[in-house]
Amino acid sequence: ETPSIDREGKRITSASGDGAREPKQGVQPGVRRVPQGRFFGAAMDEDTATKITLKSSDEETFEVDQDVANMSETIKNMIEDTGADVAIPLPNVSGKDLSKVIEYCTYKVNAAKKNADGNPTVAEEDVKTWENEFVKVDQGTLFQLILAANYLNIKELLDLTCHSVASMIRGKSPEEIRKAFNIKNDFTPEEEEEVRREHQWAFD
Repeated sequence: ETPSIDREGKRITSASGDGAREPKQGVQPGVRRVPQGRFFGAAMDEDTATKITLKSSDEETFEVDQDVANMSETIKNMIEDTGADVAIPLPNVSGKDLSKVIEYCTYKVNAAKKNADGNPTVAEEDVKTWENEFVKVDQGTLFQLILAANYLNIKELLDLTCHSVASMIRGKSPEEIRKAFNIKNDFTPEEEEEVRREHQWAFD
């Protein structure tokens, strides 16, 4: 009978003998099992993330993760000044508009997170599609979002909303633009003609 050697170099009986020791299937020497679905380096649990309370001009309050709040340079600076335990007042943004801003910031933060392969969890094309749908709102809401993004200093949101307005007026005549945005023309025909001559490049 031929003996075999275990991992520690000790002799054991052959598989056919009494008291045989069979190696565990699927377990290699020096490899430790990790429970399925668990991995090291996991992101912090949502319940342990720092929460920030935002208060709108109409006294609505919103609790968001600090990563979301920090997308606004204005809010980020206020947190540094007052701390995270104090509600951040935003007197220039209504609850309705702040809700939309938070929706945008939350999506962008989550979309930028990395998966196990180190790639963003949301593809760039999908982000663009979502952003295009996000700005499909009425003109009043769009302009309020521009004002909110400017006040809160959220560059990505300001660029997105301004680009949306630019797309709406591209290729339109001044008359069509005034009609689209309900802008009253307070120029006389002579003044308007003078403006056209001085800024002909803008009307080509």
